[in-house]
Amino acid sequence: MAENEIAVQDPAAETKEPPFQYEIKIEDAGPATKKVSIEIPPERIATKVEEQFKELRSQAVLPGFRPGHAPRKLIEKKFHNDVREQVRRALVSESFEQAVEKHALKVIGEPKFDNPEELKLPESGSFTYSFQVEVQPEFVLPNLDGLKVRKPKVDLTDTHVEEAMKNLRSEEGALVPVEDRGVETDDFLVADIHLLVDGIEAVHRHDFQFRVTAATTLAGIKMDDIATQLAGMKPGEKREIAVKVPDTHAEENLRGKDGKIEITLKDIKRLELADVNAEFLEKLGFTNEPDLRAELKVQMAQRIETDIKQSMRDQVAAYLMQNSQIDLPTNLSKSQTDRVVARRAVSLQTRGVPQEVIDRNLSKLASGAQEEAVRELKLFFVLQKLATQLNVEVTEAELNSEIYMLSLRSGRRPEKLKQDMSADGSLASLYVQLREQKALDKVLETSQIEEVEVSKLAEVNPPAAA
Repeated sequence: MAENEIAVQDPAAETKEPPFQYEIKIEDAGPATKKVSIEIPPERIATKVEEQFKELRSQAVLPGFRPGHAPRKLIEKKFHNDVREQVRRALVSESFEQAVEKHALKVIGEPKFDNPEELKLPESGSFTYSFQVEVQPEFVLPNLDGLKVRKPKVDLTDTHVEEAMKNLRSEEGALVPVEDRGVETDDFLVADIHLLVDGIEAVHRHDFQFRVTAATTLAGIKMDDIATQLAGMKPGEKREIAVKVPDTHAEENLRGKDGKIEITLKDIKRLELADVNAEFLEKLGFTNEPDLRAELKVQMAQRIETDIKQSMRDQVAAYLMQNSQIDLPTNLSKSQTDRVVARRAVSLQTRGVPQEVIDRNLSKLASGAQEEAVRELKLFFVLQKLATQLNVEVTEAELNSEIYMLSLRSGRRPEKLKQDMSADGSLASLYVQLREQKALDKVLETSQIEEVEVSKLAEVNPPAAA
């Protein structure tokens, strides 16, 4: 500072009081769970109540008095309960935030207050309250130096192109009635579905439409052998299938119980593939079949490359998971289960699955989500810590680029898609997914890559560190 300069002190800075320091006690309450106890002394309560009444008096409008001139006792009598409730909320919020900041609590769920019905300001004495909160678990990532990763060897063949062509013909195909036979694999059925447990109807679906595949789910139960169970069945027939309700069923009271599914078949249709004719080609933007097949070959090459990269990422993630000791909160909140569903939906979206297909399968996505939430949550913490450790972030340009690619697949405007994703929370899921992928790719840059046949890949997973 020059000799002739005079330091000017801000008057407000001289009078500004330091933040009030609350009495805070932190205890372990289980895996990744803390119990926080906070005491608010009577003088702090009195100060905040006085501040609130002063502010209220300056603004209150009561009959017979000018604004700001109503008697203090009249205001206290009229607004006593409201003021104390506002002060209680303000003190709880202020002390909660101080506890989180002062003790560096990385909160991942909503606090669960002890005796919430008794969370009221006392007329005298201290105000003490406590709560439990789930926090990010503390753990150490394994050493990744010299990590060995297998790269699947996949040769693009005419079979890949033919499969892609079949998928296109399926998308443009039509469902036609079946009248000369019973149910076969891949048929599309319309049926009334009833799940009975302990002799009581627990679930019913009238005119339910589903396809006969190994992935068919009826009444929240995966039916691996549905093709065998319904083989030869014709409209008007009724069959019963003994089932065991999975522990992941949406209806908690049904989990683990034996039951039966009654299926009354109403209609059978089969998918007739579209003919590769001029109309079919024109709809896809091509003038001849060879050009379409050439484009499909390019797309399949890109898809194979993407699948190979994902396989390698999965190996790194599996190694991290197996070699990281993580203790999770005992109770996974519903919001965390919802996040698993959101991540699945975004993953399907980035792989080009149409949004209407994702929407139709949301119930299937949710089925078993709570069970998978444990693994997904562990993986989330592992990959986020990896990204932080490697200083990985996703730029706005990278996020916008991915949204643009999604918009091309969905036929929606990029800005509208981004707006919708921001509204439903999937934009945040996409950001997390991109950050995880970048972190895994950064690990792959320094890993030892060995190319192996796909058939041998499973025999040597997961990878190992040198």
